[in-house]
Amino acid sequence: MGQVIAFRRPPQPAPAGQPVLGLLSAVDFALRDLAEIMPHIALDSARQQAEACRTMLAEAFDAEIEAELGN
Repeated sequence: MGQVIAFRRPPQPAPAGQPVLGLLSAVDFALRDLAEIMPHIALDSARQQAEACRTMLAEAFDAEIEAELGN
């Protein structure tokens, strides 16, 4: 007999009315992850790149929050 290979079913879209992870939340989570990871980066160039990424994300996040607040 042949071997049966089980494939995962594609994820179903979230039902209407249930919140989906938004872009601002994703950026916020990424900023928190970077803050936890950065102290453990040993290579200077990688740490500098991570810091540049964190700065870029933080500036974009702050600008979006200010725009939403109307400031």
